[in-house]
Amino acid sequence: MKLGVFGGTFDPVHLGHLVVAEATRARLGLDMVLFVPAGRPWQKRGQVIASARHRLAMVEIAIDGNPRFSLSDAEVRRPGPSYTADTLAELRDAHPEGVEMYVMLGLDTLGEIDGWRRPEEVLKLATIVGYARPGARVLDSGPIDSVSRGASRGVVVVEGPLIGISSTEIRGRVARGQSVRYLVPDGVESYIHEHGLYGGPHGTVGG
Repeated sequence: MKLGVFGGTFDPVHLGHLVVAEATRARLGLDMVLFVPAGRPWQKRGQVIASARHRLAMVEIAIDGNPRFSLSDAEVRRPGPSYTADTLAELRDAHPEGVEMYVMLGLDTLGEIDGWRRPEEVLKLATIVGYARPGARVLDSGPIDSVSRGASRGVVVVEGPLIGISSTEIRGRVARGQSVRYLVPDGVESYIHEHGLYGGPHGTVGG
């Protein structure tokens, strides 16, 4: 089984995430793309984020109808900060018949891999897939080669549509009462307003 592992805060999940997931799935012939919302993202300590239950629910809504997309609550269930190495080890153990894993990262995020917890384990457990984003279209081999010499040669770079949407932008628009239609799936937009997320009218910051 070829499994794409797509981690992130997904606060909220948006159409850019879905485009990247589908482009990567098609490019690599993945059997499944697993969306893994972070429980407690260690990179965002001190920041207010929507509760895990809301973020899980929004991803579930967003991927509904695509049989090649699936949702994992592994990092939400696991106590403490969310680390990719732990998630990959858990997924490996859950597939005793064997699974070929591909960790999906924006090229900008990949440039920070040398600061991750146990990045060498990530490289052993999975193939790294770097996807281009606006402002980050070229692989910087330095950080990943500092973790394991020559590791950048094994990175698969996916050139998909460059969708300039960010969760930060969406949260800001909601807080200002502006439309986020066509930035997020319709069901996610309804969920955000129904639960008053992101400081919108009658809402809270994180929910």
